[in-house]
Amino acid sequence: MKRRATVQPIGISDEWRRWIAENIVLGSHPDTLAGILRNSGVPAQQAQAEIAAALASPYLHGAQRLHNRLAKRDWLLDIQGRLDRMAPADMTTVVPRRERLSGETFLREHYLTNRPVIITGMLDDCAARRWTLAGLAARFGSREVEVQRGREADPAYEMNSIAHKARMPFGAYIDLVQGAGQSNDFYMTANNDGRNRAALDELWDEMPALPDYLTDERRGFFWLGPAGTVTPFHHDLTNNFMMQMMGKKRVRLIAPCQTPRLYNERHCFTPVDGRAIDVQRYPALAGVPVAECELAPGEILFLPVGWWHFVEALDISITVSSTHFRWDNDFYSHYPTHHDF
Repeated sequence: MKRRATVQPIGISDEWRRWIAENIVLGSHPDTLAGILRNSGVPAQQAQAEIAAALASPYLHGAQRLHNRLAKRDWLLDIQGRLDRMAPADMTTVVPRRERLSGETFLREHYLTNRPVIITGMLDDCAARRWTLAGLAARFGSREVEVQRGREADPAYEMNSIAHKARMPFGAYIDLVQGAGQSNDFYMTANNDGRNRAALDELWDEMPALPDYLTDERRGFFWLGPAGTVTPFHHDLTNNFMMQMMGKKRVRLIAPCQTPRLYNERHCFTPVDGRAIDVQRYPALAGVPVAECELAPGEILFLPVGWWHFVEALDISITVSSTHFRWDNDFYSHYPTHHDF
């Protein structure tokens, strides 16, 4: 007589227990969770016992209290988000341009209020505005620099930027940029700063001092790439000046109060594509104001800390970014250590 084969029941792993806890905290009904477990092969009695144990756990009660605090903070953020969505378009989707904005006015109207602005007229006389690719190649072509390469084969190239670092002579990189047409496959970015600060050291002497806004420290971040380079939606951990030296860039911005709608699950990134926001896939973004501007050579964009921004080069572009403001800009020291949200 043949024995009938039996299917061994699936036990409860710690991964399942984490799933149970997370979904209870998020408000799922215990009966719904029990049904999912049963459909996944967990015996009904075991599923009920695990859920009951989770509901009785003082650890889960502590996690629930923390979740309640975070829900309160999200409620406060959502108030500002709703007010932004109620505001006229010229208040939320237009980045103002201000000619030679004084330091005091900039501090009062933008730095302290966390509002972006484009400042014009402050870079007109600086040596960096006279940079050309041919001139840079003649001066620094033999020096080894670091760039990002192989980006187009990796949808998460920004999160995986360490894996895309490559070294090459600066002159060879400039040849690559000039012959590329439109490409997002390679880009020299702030992620390459550790290597390139020394390789291109003399360039910092040619940057404007901007004493109305910045300290006298010689530092910044150098960005060079062809038309078509993209920096996906993300936010910075400091206030930032984005100084455009060559070419144009398109920038899209979303206010920090909209963060609960940005599907932010890892560090400062979101999977939302800034070129075409898909509200079918990301319905929480429906109605969220998105500011857009074109940054021209000689202009400075103030990117306030926490503002989500997407950047696309419309031409061969050189940008220098700076964070050494005259005022407190240390917002990263208290940034969450764990980056999974």
